[in-house]
Amino acid sequence: MTDHAAPDNLRLKLEHLPKSPGVYQFKNADGRIIYVGKAKNLRSRVRSYFQDKGGSDPKRDILVSKIADLELLVTDSEVEALLLENNLIKEHSPRYNIRLKDDKSYPYIVVTNEPFPRVFPTRVIRRDGSRYYGPYTDVKAMHLMLRTIRSIFPIRSCDYQINDDVIARGSVRVCLDFHIRKCEGPCEGHVTREHYTAMIEQVEQLLKGKTRVLRQLLEEEMQLCAERLEFERAADLRNRIQALQTYQDKQKVASSDFKDRDIVALARKEADAVGVVFRVRDGKIVGKQHFPFTGAEIETDAGIVEHLVHRYYTKTMDIPPEIVIPTELESTDALQSWLHEKAQLRVLFTVPKIGDKLKLLGMCRANASFLLDEILLQKMKASATLPKSVDMLQADLHLPRPPRRIECFDISHFQGAETVASMVAFLDGRPRRSEYRKYGIRTVEGVDDFASMREVVHRRYTRVLEEGLPLPDLIVIDGGKGQLSSAVEVLKELGLEQQPVIGLAKRLEEVFVPGESLPLTIAKTSAGLRLLQRIRDEAHRFAITYHRERRSKSTLQTELETIDGVGAKRAHILLTAFGSVRGVQEASLETLALHVGWSAAKNIHRHFHGADTPEEEESNA
Repeated sequence: MTDHAAPDNLRLKLEHLPKSPGVYQFKNADGRIIYVGKAKNLRSRVRSYFQDKGGSDPKRDILVSKIADLELLVTDSEVEALLLENNLIKEHSPRYNIRLKDDKSYPYIVVTNEPFPRVFPTRVIRRDGSRYYGPYTDVKAMHLMLRTIRSIFPIRSCDYQINDDVIARGSVRVCLDFHIRKCEGPCEGHVTREHYTAMIEQVEQLLKGKTRVLRQLLEEEMQLCAERLEFERAADLRNRIQALQTYQDKQKVASSDFKDRDIVALARKEADAVGVVFRVRDGKIVGKQHFPFTGAEIETDAGIVEHLVHRYYTKTMDIPPEIVIPTELESTDALQSWLHEKAQLRVLFTVPKIGDKLKLLGMCRANASFLLDEILLQKMKASATLPKSVDMLQADLHLPRPPRRIECFDISHFQGAETVASMVAFLDGRPRRSEYRKYGIRTVEGVDDFASMREVVHRRYTRVLEEGLPLPDLIVIDGGKGQLSSAVEVLKELGLEQQPVIGLAKRLEEVFVPGESLPLTIAKTSAGLRLLQRIRDEAHRFAITYHRERRSKSTLQTELETIDGVGAKRAHILLTAFGSVRGVQEASLETLALHVGWSAAKNIHRHFHGADTPEEEESNA
């Protein structure tokens, strides 16, 4: 096997890859990270992307074709690589890594770290000693759990900060919950902290799914109360046991061995995938979480499951001694070591071949398939439903298909200086900010909007064609016939003669199309025209913002470059180190010297502070 697909500048790196564990980052020609991966052996894994395997995966080949550079981060262990990979993916959101769809914050049930803890739902995790149970991807299931807790345990629902001093002062009074026996009144000291803490421990048994253990505890307590002739308390416990039984009856029996385990299953179709986790506690299914993923084109089933396992158990405290998975994982040892350290128990991964575990896995997979079908159906419905403004714009411009994807260009400069361009993308009438692009004009001297437009359109669609990106349904050029003609010339050069493109002039909001000398007649009240104006204004805003950033940076750097011994390179070093010219001005002589040397540092210090200061004189001495 040979490294036939590796660019020349990568061959040397591929020949000297270490055999240690770590993380690798693939970058494209622009230096942007497009994929992050981990490996137990970096040399073996990274080289495998560039080796001829005969019948290689076409989707993976697309990734390899875009790799222009490689960066490695060597770690001491595979576990460290696993954690680092996850952090880098969250930080950079690489194009070809699988990612949680709508990676939102799922809710948890929190048991607060207070003398008299509260139990309530939250989406914010605070590292204050509180304990969190979840995440709950099914909010209805979470509310059912909370209602069950309230029906069994008389815990407080107020948000008072209750401690021994508050109780002694009597500054908090019991509320209605106390009088209707929904709370035992810890705020007025009607129950001891020990009693309340024991009840919270029982709540946590329920949250962990330990209903069998909890029922046994309640029955023992009820028997003890009956022996003490505390019949009212015994009757209250009997009612709790009945409520717990009602909750247990709703749970499906999964196995007869009463063991705790999680079942992880997967369903996928092209770029979409859904992972499902069944929580089995005391032999019953006590909860289900589902996680939709996108960007799964180049990932194997094992890779997706591994990603799901890591993301799920990063956020949950409830880790069982056994996790049933549908396929063997490459990083099983690393995941087991990580879970052992996190949960302080030995965690075993099992791939069942026969028996009850295989049946459970099939049930879990059926749930994942059902959820995936729902997601794909929703996507089909969304793609079939277009905003009114997009429909009207198609009619106004007589386009062959709805302009679902629109890209708009604008040029910005100030008296011919710092000319820049912007490109904004809208999908179904909404901005796609992650796909905005900004350009510094490279080949045009002075003020020439037509030449600038030619350059930026050529750069954009040359890149689109090279990378196989989707072409827009409509290109909007901010300007009149001149700018539009410049764009049309470039599109013809690139073989895109059939690409729909228009010009939108600012002065009279006139819409020009290629080959027509007069603007189109579009009603000023048209929703399609208003959409064009909004897109044009967004392109203008984005270009102006970028232009101001460039001007500001240029102005600051120019001021520093007036100092003897400070050129463009040193000015850049100073601004990077101190953040602003003011930061450079306030820096001490010794600190400046660390970055640019003593000679330049003295000149900079003298520029801002005048004649030699005592600090300088002392340094000279």
